[in-house]
Amino acid sequence: MKRSRSRRSEPSFGRDRGTGALVVIALAGLFLAAFLAATPIPFQSELVFLGMQAAGWGTLALIVVASIGNTLGSCVTYGLGRWLSDQRDHRWFPLTPAQMARAEVWWGRWGRWLLLLSWAPFGDMIVALSGVLRVPVPVFLLLVALAKTGRYIVLGWLGSAAFGA
Repeated sequence: MKRSRSRRSEPSFGRDRGTGALVVIALAGLFLAAFLAATPIPFQSELVFLGMQAAGWGTLALIVVASIGNTLGSCVTYGLGRWLSDQRDHRWFPLTPAQMARAEVWWGRWGRWLLLLSWAPFGDMIVALSGVLRVPVPVFLLLVALAKTGRYIVLGWLGSAAFGA
């Protein structure tokens, strides 16, 4: 007789065509959730991440997919900030010249390192401001990717502790 071990069910990665399609759809859903969460569209990727982790998905795969999606979503917000920067002379620009000068002084004082807070609830404003102030793209990508990945690592660790994964 064979003994059956009670193990947590884990998604099989590509064992058959149907399962492979479900894996792609599920990970694409996480990617989209993480992407949207980093844009001005209000969305919570953490719920999707933790839900998939609770369902038995591998934490490393979730961290990689969510981090890439969230970083690329921040690139959209950064791009919107750069576009806004070109609109400074328009009447509808959200900052007056005096406010813009204060923002530049503030940014000069605290610097690019604030992008390490891009994971926080107010992080989208920091990301957009970095676009307006034209932070170099490589610096932006490095700091935001570190911040976003760090957040998902901590979330994955907390989820593993909570779900016993």
